[in-house]
Amino acid sequence: MIRFTSHSAEETEQFAERFAKRLRPGDVIACFGGMGMGKTVFAHGLARGLGLSDEVSSPTFALVQEYTDGNIPLYHFDMYRVSDFDSLYSTGFFDYLEQEGVLLIEWSEQIESALPPGAIRLSFARLDDNTRELTIEGEEI
Repeated sequence: MIRFTSHSAEETEQFAERFAKRLRPGDVIACFGGMGMGKTVFAHGLARGLGLSDEVSSPTFALVQEYTDGNIPLYHFDMYRVSDFDSLYSTGFFDYLEQEGVLLIEWSEQIESALPPGAIRLSFARLDDNTRELTIEGEEI
């Protein structure tokens, strides 16, 4: 288990960039935490750490953003609006599990029963307006 206390968006990005060095193609990171917790900020640092030069944005309206201009592709999902298996299936989620990239899934609470075994769990907790505690759990973490 890894615990990290971030006092700013910059610290969250830097932490994610360092954490990315541990990842391999096929890893799935399931994010848990409410709105405004820093999940997309984490995605920015993760992409940079994976050697990607793509512009990272929230997948809120697209459901999935693909970042492939670099070493390891990053597939960034937003499952906030996914309410059942049919809507999950329509995102192409299960096809992405077969890709040789890293999946980062925001709002994993919505699809917890569909997460693959061995998914890395990343939880965000708000300590105050600027401070977040990030907890990462997984078999090899």
